[in-house]
Amino acid sequence: MPVITQATLTDVPELNVLVNSAYRGESSKRGWTTEADLIGGARIDEQTLTGYMNDENIIILKHTDEDGNITGTVYLEVRTPKLYVGMFSVSPLLQNKGVGRALIEEAEVYARKHNCNTLTMTVISIRSELISWYERRGYKPTGEIQPFHAHGRFGDAKQHIELIVMEKSV
Repeated sequence: MPVITQATLTDVPELNVLVNSAYRGESSKRGWTTEADLIGGARIDEQTLTGYMNDENIIILKHTDEDGNITGTVYLEVRTPKLYVGMFSVSPLLQNKGVGRALIEEAEVYARKHNCNTLTMTVISIRSELISWYERRGYKPTGEIQPFHAHGRFGDAKQHIELIVMEKSV
């Protein structure tokens, strides 16, 4: 039976593969969340994931299947009174099967437990299908626009990219 639990350091290699497969490269094109045509390079690396695991304000939730394989993940960072949601990833072969919905619902539970009344995230502004998915789950654009990370840590933009901020009250 699929479960959602907190990821640990031993999950870093599998998380790295999953997140990159969901966003970048040819494998990502099998799902609808790909950024491969917009951003080149890796979405994440093991060093960055390890750093997240060692930060007391951050947890990574993982969705695992019946065999214990990680099929989805989400990054949560407490920034009281808000909870930042990022690195939301589902295996391209399992998208549209409820894994993402289960993870986002669990993020809302986590927010309430940690006295966060708002979930906040950034989404690439031209990803209309993704923005619509979040809107159907109650997230709304705040009107704030941020530049894409120019340092290359999350990949290299192939065109000008902006991020919109979306939030949901819980």
